[in-house]
Amino acid sequence: MSKSERTREFIIERTAGIFNTKGYAGTSMADLTNATKLTKGSIYGNFENKEEVALAAFDHNWKTVQDIVKSEMAKKTTNMEQLLVYVSTYEGFFKYPFPVGGCPILNTATESDDTHPALRKRAADALISWKNAIVRLVDRGISAGEIKPETDAEQMALTIMAMIEGVIMITKATGNTNYWHKVMRSVEQLILDLAV
Repeated sequence: MSKSERTREFIIERTAGIFNTKGYAGTSMADLTNATKLTKGSIYGNFENKEEVALAAFDHNWKTVQDIVKSEMAKKTTNMEQLLVYVSTYEGFFKYPFPVGGCPILNTATESDDTHPALRKRAADALISWKNAIVRLVDRGISAGEIKPETDAEQMALTIMAMIEGVIMITKATGNTNYWHKVMRSVEQLILDLAV
């Protein structure tokens, strides 16, 4: 890794939590310079503008979430067990090194839906990628005889995602973690009901 690549990575790592907590509009250049201890010129010497830093920060935060889920899935042997990883990792959110500020998809999609097309597209691409990963798991489970053959994989994927993202939003808004646990039990039951 070159010095400039290391510097870019440093900037991304130091600012990812800020963007994920304060959002694009709420993150100032002072936030970036304070977090990195670099000058504005140093930051813009490595990134074209604040938007480019924000996009890289989103990618970093989303990769962090994906890496946690993939790491936990690698410990499982069946497709059903791997599907249930979504319950155990998201319910155990606080024991994993999830990004500061919570779910980057929810945060970014909520902020950028009408104001920032490039960030909205990043969040949408992440959602489609996540949906496709669940669809592949369900389809493999059907092929392996673990999951009922009549299961609509895309419908199941979207339902799981909507329940997880919805309860994150509800819990953040209300501060009531009991809602989190109740909905995650529903996600777990939804997955268990797929079994043959």
